[in-house]
Amino acid sequence: MVTAGVLSGGVVTAAEASPRPVRVASANAGDREAAANRAIVVHFFDQLFNHGNLAVIDKFVRPDYIQHHPNSPDGTGALRQYVTSLRAAHPKLHVTVERAIAEGDLVLLHSHSVSDPGDKGQAVVDIFRVQDGKIAEHWDVIQDVPDSTVSGNDMFSTLSTPRRQWPDPRVSTAKSKRIATTMFNEVTAGRDVTAFDRYAVDPFYQHNPQSPNGVAAAKGFFASVLENPGFSVSVEQVIAQGDYVAVHALYKFAPDDPGTPVLDLYRVRGGKVVEHWDVIQSVPAT
Repeated sequence: MVTAGVLSGGVVTAAEASPRPVRVASANAGDREAAANRAIVVHFFDQLFNHGNLAVIDKFVRPDYIQHHPNSPDGTGALRQYVTSLRAAHPKLHVTVERAIAEGDLVLLHSHSVSDPGDKGQAVVDIFRVQDGKIAEHWDVIQDVPDSTVSGNDMFSTLSTPRRQWPDPRVSTAKSKRIATTMFNEVTAGRDVTAFDRYAVDPFYQHNPQSPNGVAAAKGFFASVLENPGFSVSVEQVIAQGDYVAVHALYKFAPDDPGTPVLDLYRVRGGKVVEHWDVIQSVPAT
């Protein structure tokens, strides 16, 4: 949730291999549907971006595909052209999916995309809506990976225990969602930084590049943000699975501010938020 500094990224959206007004994915949608949707999306993006297999577009994407990436039109033709151009410019492009979270018809991929060997790359969150087994809609948030971070933590690893990257099916999705979203709402809408004391616990590992670890640091940052009377947050989507909860929101710092899309990702263990990642991107003029 810490948004110190906005870094605008490029246009790489990809993923690694594997065999939804405010959209809150239904907790009753069923594990099997979510698992099937996750498998489709992860396989599709590995084949498309890491292998250049354009045939998966026809197989897994609806013809009326809706695109929210600011530089890409709707439709499968535009997607095909984009991937072709991207891989021509960066033939050694590789994307590693660090986390894949699925709930109902929504699938989120948290990835590290490297266009050329040796590059720091980008942190990318892609969100997909799957309809009847095909990808129907896509959003993303992209941020350049910096040379260093204040905490010393990278933007992708899991430091809390157990050090498991993908959601733990033994953890209650509903409970994790309730804890993380309550904290988020009390801090942002309720303007109450003491919510961190109630819902988070140290060491509270922080992966925002400009933020230290710890509950006190998170409280301090938001205390300064909330001094701005024009600050507001509009939640667009919440996606949770097991111990991971993602909040996709638009942060504004003034009424006429076009806003900053932010994807906050939390890990909940033992009834407390223990770790936080985010990806932040500017809104373009058009």
